[in-house]
Amino acid sequence: MSEPEGIFMTVSVRFVPRCLALASLAAMAALASAAEPTASPAPRLSAAECEVWARELSFAQSVAEHDAAAFAAHLHPGAVFGAKSPRPDRGRDAIVASWAGIVAGERLKLSWYPAMIAIGGEGDIAYSSGPALYENPASDAEQRYSIGGFQSVWHKDADGVWRVLFDDGVRPEPATEAQAEAFRKGRQAICPKA
Repeated sequence: MSEPEGIFMTVSVRFVPRCLALASLAAMAALASAAEPTASPAPRLSAAECEVWARELSFAQSVAEHDAAAFAAHLHPGAVFGAKSPRPDRGRDAIVASWAGIVAGERLKLSWYPAMIAIGGEGDIAYSSGPALYENPASDAEQRYSIGGFQSVWHKDADGVWRVLFDDGVRPEPATEAQAEAFRKGRQAICPKA
């Protein structure tokens, strides 16, 4: 082995552990930054999508105020609730009957709000989704809060009113008081217009 090769080998052997250590640190930093949650950009909705936003808030308000007539007025006559389940509720009357206890707030206080709205088709079909908070009102409830979500499809009827056509939820998971408070603070009463 000639002298230049020996120097190169000596230098290489000395720097390999340092290079590996630096490469490992760089890889861990990249993984850590990739794992950090990033805030979703706020939606920018059209005027028509904001109509659905307001209607979704109104629908949630009908449940919060225990107003069965207002709840029913938000439902399309041919609505399907629990759309992903093997036995969904079909039709306004069946949904009103099935949801009577929820609307009355007897065993569960349910609240939700839209986070995203999108209109498609001929401008008469809208998709709405967002978080939902389930609260057990019993004073001795072991698990007071759960957070899930909802997905709804709205139809703009011939009278120009948006009504829920399909609805389903995302399975709720146990939540803390702090998570319930964060849910409440996340509600936007004003639609984020484009």
